[in-house]
Amino acid sequence: MEINGVINVYKEAGYTSHDVVAKLRGIFHQKKIGHTGTLDPEAEGVLPVCLGKATRLCDMLADHDKVYEAVVRLGISTDTQDMTGKILQEKEVCVSEEEVRTCVASFEGEQLQIPPMYSAIKVNGKKLYELARQGKEVERKARKVHFYQIEILGMNLPEFTVRIHCSKGTYIRTLCNDIGEKLGCGGCMKQLTRTRVERFELLDARKLAQIEEYVSRGQFNCIVVPIDQMFEKYPKIKTIKMGDILVQNGNTFSEDFAEGDSSSIKEDAQVRIYDSEDEFVGIYKKKGEAYSPVKMFYINEGR
Repeated sequence: MEINGVINVYKEAGYTSHDVVAKLRGIFHQKKIGHTGTLDPEAEGVLPVCLGKATRLCDMLADHDKVYEAVVRLGISTDTQDMTGKILQEKEVCVSEEEVRTCVASFEGEQLQIPPMYSAIKVNGKKLYELARQGKEVERKARKVHFYQIEILGMNLPEFTVRIHCSKGTYIRTLCNDIGEKLGCGGCMKQLTRTRVERFELLDARKLAQIEEYVSRGQFNCIVVPIDQMFEKYPKIKTIKMGDILVQNGNTFSEDFAEGDSSSIKEDAQVRIYDSEDEFVGIYKKKGEAYSPVKMFYINEGR
């Protein structure tokens, strides 16, 4: 039986995101599993993983903003922008706590960030980290990222801890490096924990060993979020019997095939669609008096 839904995994240090997916394939005995955004091998924390039909959610979850807690080590610059890399430069840290606070605050808002060489971004078909391991460095285009909030949680120079609420595609290693450069002493990331992705919080994340226990006891439903719950804020529309074949085949349908009155739903609003037997079908968007498919999740195609 294929399991469909999203599970909040606590990725432990030493595992790649790919390692986590591979382990879960063995635990759940199914191949269709995908993660929603890479975490560095030494980083820890929230890694939502999609199972079965929910793999169609991967790109949607990857687009959400995220929250991290990071330890910044000033005075050391490395080729990987974290403490696992080769030290390129060491400098004495002479900055004051107030200078650090002022510098960190200056990074809030929209920023242009150059992705690090040690990243999975592809340039001319090759991943940057593969080129970096060959001793090559290529030009990278700066990308727009947004830091909604950067809060200093503690400071004991040359180290300090920050909580970062940021947009997708942000490299925290690069932020640590850039803070160090702006302070004139260099800097890199010492530790990273991702504490939130969309609704998924660190407190609810479970390690692989815990997940394996739930599965062995047949209690995986306790930790797998059903696909439609990911859209619980969207209005719900249920079709009448005559509309089932339309939505089950991913076709557009008119309000005439909706159960009850859906006229209050605004133009361009996205809604959850269920068939007459209350089976979740997918996400549709309202266009005039009709609804068109955005993302389909229909599970029982052969029913």
